[in-house]
Amino acid sequence: MRGHDEHQEGMFSYISPEKRVPVEHPLRRIRAMVDAALKEMSPRFAALYPEYGRPSIAPEKLLRALLLQMLYSVRSERLLMEQMGYNLLFRWFVGLNVDEEVWDVTVFTKNRERLLKGEISEIFFEQVVKQARGQGLLSDEHFTVDGTLIEAWANRRSFREKNEPPKKGSGARGRKLLRDTHESGTDAEARLFKKSAAGQAKPSYLGHVLTENRNGLVVSACVSESGTRAEREAALEMMKRMRPGEERKAAITLGADKAYQEEKFIKGLRALQVAPHVAEYRKESRQWPNWLTREEREHPGYEISQRKRKLVEEVFGWLKSVAAMRQTKFRGRRRVDWVFRLAAASYNLVRMLKLLPA
Repeated sequence: MRGHDEHQEGMFSYISPEKRVPVEHPLRRIRAMVDAALKEMSPRFAALYPEYGRPSIAPEKLLRALLLQMLYSVRSERLLMEQMGYNLLFRWFVGLNVDEEVWDVTVFTKNRERLLKGEISEIFFEQVVKQARGQGLLSDEHFTVDGTLIEAWANRRSFREKNEPPKKGSGARGRKLLRDTHESGTDAEARLFKKSAAGQAKPSYLGHVLTENRNGLVVSACVSESGTRAEREAALEMMKRMRPGEERKAAITLGADKAYQEEKFIKGLRALQVAPHVAEYRKESRQWPNWLTREEREHPGYEISQRKRKLVEEVFGWLKSVAAMRQTKFRGRRRVDWVFRLAAASYNLVRMLKLLPA
């Protein structure tokens, strides 16, 4: 017998969102790791809010909603609020009841500003890395560094001459460069830059990640203004943070591509007691540069570092295709750096799902 196409709205629902989400759903394991990190961050959250006044959106719910936006490639906050209105999976992950009203988009973005000022994404990223280290997923001796271009939320035609350009430029011998004389009216900190000779210069930032070579997890991430020396300078800063106070028995190695083949950078790594495993290229004289020693070049770990450094490309591929970091919608280096760290933490959560047993 054919059924009738009739619709009658139900008055009540006796099944909670907790029961609707399958037991084997991957978000359940991610939610457990996120809740463990947020529990450790509770004192920091308490310091951001006054003791009296009207209750605002819980910071834990804000952060879970931002993670969902990256994990499911939701392109805007407005679409995220729409999804949370009828998507029970999203409601369960964030912590909203079925009958609870979804926040207004403006209210959501204004409450997010408090998290931006509190450097919450950096602390959350450190908590995720701490969990990975506690599970034995990280290598403490062998690392890889690389950078990628992040298009800014600005247009080439928005660049205008500065009202008060500096008297001395930032180029060689004080030569004035384009970044010294012009700036974007949309995003003043974005710079016109291109990583390859065949590409087009675009308003952009540079995102840097430091990954460990065991499983390719991100152990440090940051964003800098675009520039030819920015990648090497950021790499040295990240390696300084990785050096512990006590002495290590095993040597630390750092793998990198040809963009890091620079004498000052390699000497900086040696000063930090880090073995430079940097890819080399031949110059016009068809001879190897003298920046790496023969022992460093012929060491068995050098070849392993060159193979393992390809794992960093998987990080950039996920950040740009899934977490929507190919072009950021945030303006200003500090904001872009904040969301970039949160995206790196999201990648680690997804990667840890595959590495840890169910």
